[in-house]
Amino acid sequence: MSVAELPIQIDREKIAEFCRARGIRRLSLFGSVLREDFDPQRSDVDVLAEFEPGALEGVGFRYFGYAGQLSEILGRKVDFCSRLNRYIEEAVRREAVPIYERS
Repeated sequence: MSVAELPIQIDREKIAEFCRARGIRRLSLFGSVLREDFDPQRSDVDVLAEFEPGALEGVGFRYFGYAGQLSEILGRKVDFCSRLNRYIEEAVRREAVPIYERS
């Protein structure tokens, strides 16, 4: 699936701004937003962030606000993570669709 085929609107400039300001080198979507069972009225959006080395040093509790900030950009609830459970990591990384990659 490509970004153009997603069932939600992505403001790529706002996403890029968000990522650059936080040291995110890649931001990807995974989960139901990539499948037919996505419900535009009820489903949240699962987001995987990969940070630059050292980007999280000193961030502290601000990290927990990243989901809310992305929710505002995407216009829906976001489940934000930067680590995956080892039992699902391989499958998630295979299906993930990047919406931002540092150039």
